[in-house]
This record gives sequence, C-alpha cells and structure tokens, in this order.
Amino acid sequence: MSVLLETAGFFFGVIGSGLLGITLFNANWRVSTVDGNVITTSTLFENLWQNCATDSTGVYNCRDFPSLLALSGYLQACRALMITSLVLGFLGTLCGMVGLQCTKVADGNAVLKGKLATVGGGIFVFGGLCAGVAVSWYAFNITKEFFDPLYPGTKYEIGPALYLGWSGALLDVVGGGFLCCSYKTQVSQVRSYNYQYQAPKASTSTKTAPQIALPRYDSNTSICKYGKNAYV
Repeated sequence: MSVLLETAGFFFGVIGSGLLGITLFNANWRVSTVDGNVITTSTLFENLWQNCATDSTGVYNCRDFPSLLALSGYLQACRALMITSLVLGFLGTLCGMVGLQCTKVADGNAVLKGKLATVGGGIFVFGGLCAGVAVSWYAFNITKEFFDPLYPGTKYEIGPALYLGWSGALLDVVGGGFLCCSYKTQVSQVRSYNYQYQAPKASTSTKTAPQIALPRYDSNTSICKYGKNAYV
C-alpha cells in the first residue's frame, strides 16, 4: 500500500509543479470585464510580467512592465512566491525520485529512502502553499477592485490561469501529503518484520550440585600395594 501511496503522491506533486509552471507564464491571470463597458471590441489581459490587448480581429499587442520598483507590492510578492514554488517543486521532485521504493538509489536502506520521500513531500506541500497564497492574493485584489465603486481604472475578472494555479497548488499539497504518509506506513511495515528476541536471563537461584569426593591418589601408598614382581 505504501508503494502505491508514495507513487501517487510523487506524480501528483510533479503534475502540480508542471501546472504551476504553466500558470506562471500564462498571460490570462486577469481579463478585462465587459460588465458596464460600452466598448467591447477590445479585451485586456495581464499576468505577473506583462499586459496585453486584443481586438475582435484577433490581433493583440503585449507590453512588459517597464519597472520592477514601479509595480505594486502584492505583484512583486506574487512573483517571488511563484518562483519559490517552482524551485521547491524541482527540489521536491529530486528528493521524491530518490526516495521512491521503485528506484535503485540507496536500495538497501529503506529508512533513508523513506526519509527522503518525506522530505520531498514536505517540500511539495510548502511549494503548493506558496503558490496557493500567490494565486489567492492576486485573485483577492481583482475582486477588491471589481467591487470598489470608486476605483477609477479598468476592472478585471479572474482569468483562467488562476484556476490552473489553484489546481496545481492543490495537487502539490495532496501529493506531498501522500509522500509524508507513505513514510509512516513503510516504517510500520519494516518494524512488523523485526522479531523481538530476548536471551534467557541467568537464574541466580540455581543450586550447585553436590560434588562427589574422589579418593585422593597417593603415590607412596599406591606403590606399596604392588610387589616387586610387578615391575619385572
């Protein structure tokens, strides 16, 4: 059961990290809403790196954000969290790959492989939490600006990239949890095959058997029993 659990957790973590990588470079983090707009022939969409505009003919132009320091604080924090999530996903993939029971690395040491799988699972969980915070924070700002009647700028709605990011973060957390649970199951299986053998204790109440007194050998008396003819 532990092999199936850790294998499923590893693949969940890898797929979740892949989805987060796609999310980071997806341009549709937020899309301009048509609610209350008179002109609907153009659509604006943004991500963490650039904003784009497209018209009804399908022609679109993108422009990178000119300055890092000119960006809002939450946008810089979302960048840092998403990059951290991808780095952690890569490290979790390496640790989980070595810790899998089906791999040959450290094959003779089941405890070491279980610990590596647990470390990989913890890294996956932390990476998924970082991505989940980044995506949720970005979505919170979208909804705050959308429902603010005094906001003067363009109002946006949640783009499809955020749903992809939530899915990837959830897969990372679930996969990391499976890897951590597989270590506990694996250790319990290893301990079940260890037989507790205890050597019998020496009894302190044993009585010494009475010793039989053997006749003492006396060379002088024994020689006297034989006559002189015995030596001829």
